[in-house]
Amino acid sequence: MQKRDKERVVGELVERLRSTDTLIVADYRGLSMSEMDGVRTELLQHGARFSVVKNTLTKRAAEEAGVTQLIELLEGPTAVAFVGDGDMVAVAKTLNETARRTRILTLKGGIVQGQAVTAEQVRELASLPPTEALQGQVLGAIVGPLNAIVGLFTAPLRELVGVVDARIRQLEEQEAAQAAKPEPEPEAAEPKSEPEEPEPEPEPEARPDAEEPAAEAEAAPDEPEEAQTETDQEDD
Repeated sequence: MQKRDKERVVGELVERLRSTDTLIVADYRGLSMSEMDGVRTELLQHGARFSVVKNTLTKRAAEEAGVTQLIELLEGPTAVAFVGDGDMVAVAKTLNETARRTRILTLKGGIVQGQAVTAEQVRELASLPPTEALQGQVLGAIVGPLNAIVGLFTAPLRELVGVVDARIRQLEEQEAAQAAKPEPEPEAAEPKSEPEEPEPEPEPEARPDAEEPAAEAEAAPDEPEEAQTETDQEDD
C-alpha cells in the first residue's frame, strides 16, 4: 500500500473513532468470505459497520484520535464493529452468537460508551434483553416506585385537604360575623371657635398748638390792606 493510501485509511479511521463511542473488536481468523459477508450484513441491520483493519494503521489512528484503550486489543487479525448510533446489545448478541456457532470468531473486547470492556463483559452485554425490552424494564423500575409513593401519600393528603377546607369555612364565618356588626356612629366634631376681632385703637387727640398756625394763616390776608392805607396817606 502506498503512503498516500495509508494516510487516507488512517484519516478515515480517525474520523470513525472520533464519531463512535462504542465498538467491539474480534479476531476473524479462519472465517470464510461468505461468513464475513453474512456477519457484515446482519450487523448493518443493527446499525453497526464491521470492518477488517490493519493493526499498524489502526494504532496510528487510535493515537491520533485519543482512543488509546483500543491499542491493547490490536493483536492478530482484527475486525472492528463500529456501533455508533446502532443497537450495541444487538451487535454484541450477533458477534457472540457467531463466535458460539462457528467456534472460529473470537471476541477480544471493546469500548462501550467511552469505557474499555473485556471480552467477558461483551458476552455479558450480549446476554441482556433487547434494547426495547430493556428500556421498558428501566421505565417500569422508575414508574413502579412512584406509584407506590403516591399510594402511601394518598390518605394523608385527603386528611390534609379536609383540615384545610374546615379552616377555610371557619375564616369565612368569622368574616361574615364581622361584617354583620353595626358600625359605630362617628362622634360629632366640636365647632371650631371663630377668632376674635381685634378692638380698634383710639384716635390720637388733637393738640391745642395745632390751631395756632391756622389762626395766623387767617390773619395773613389783612396785611396788604394796611400797607395800601399807608401808601394812600403818603400820597395825600
